[in-house]
Amino acid sequence: MVQRREPTARQVRLGVELRRLREAAGMTGAQAAALLGANRVQISHIELGLTGVSEERVRRLASHYACTDTEFVDALVGMAVDRTRGWWEEYRGLLPTSFLDLAELDHHAAYLHEVAILYVPGLLQTEEYARAVFSSRVPELTHEELELRVQHRMRRQRVEVLYELVIHESALRIRVSDRAASRAQLAKILAVSEADRVAVRVIPFDLDGFAQAASTMTYAGGPVPKLDTVVRDVPHGSAFIDSEAQLNAFRTRFHKVEAVALDPERSRDLINRLAKEL
Repeated sequence: MVQRREPTARQVRLGVELRRLREAAGMTGAQAAALLGANRVQISHIELGLTGVSEERVRRLASHYACTDTEFVDALVGMAVDRTRGWWEEYRGLLPTSFLDLAELDHHAAYLHEVAILYVPGLLQTEEYARAVFSSRVPELTHEELELRVQHRMRRQRVEVLYELVIHESALRIRVSDRAASRAQLAKILAVSEADRVAVRVIPFDLDGFAQAASTMTYAGGPVPKLDTVVRDVPHGSAFIDSEAQLNAFRTRFHKVEAVALDPERSRDLINRLAKEL
């Protein structure tokens, strides 16, 4: 198969999971290659996401690796045969790869759980809020780079999966632009929070003992829990986390933060009050 120059995060994840199954079975790459009538380099390329793999080969490998989790194997097959060319591909070569990977993750997610501490998350930002955030970048973006990022962020918001957001009051109060922009941003959050698929919960400033202030994250549910993904911001983009131990830790972290937040109705009351103060 043709080797990919730049595999997507989803393609890389498929390869990672196949490697994990092989290693759990105690097999070397050469042994796995022999089972397929391939060579070690081909297996390496599959596990790095550099080449695709057919449904038949995924099922053969899973069988040889003694994986009996049929739902998991079916989900891997779904990833292997998926030929989706989403809208985000229009930005390939124009934006950093992490922007495209986030949009792809949104598209395939079964649900999204998000914790925001200092900024309104991208899926709820107004255009003016997003422009102000990107304008603060160092080094400064060119006008074209800025507008491409804003355009991409607005298109990401068309995702329609179940979305639960826990947001700290600080993120609602910080003015990334002016008062009018802040009012418009709060109004958008209120409007979106009325949708059946969306739940917004606020952590108020007066909460005692809140020790999760560094818990900003996006938790994307996969077709099966083993294929969940956590996204965290890092200085040069986004980090995708997928080890089972870390996923378990972040699931627990989200539920702990969610448990101390206001319920959706009281959260809307607080957001309305903040808007009136502006």
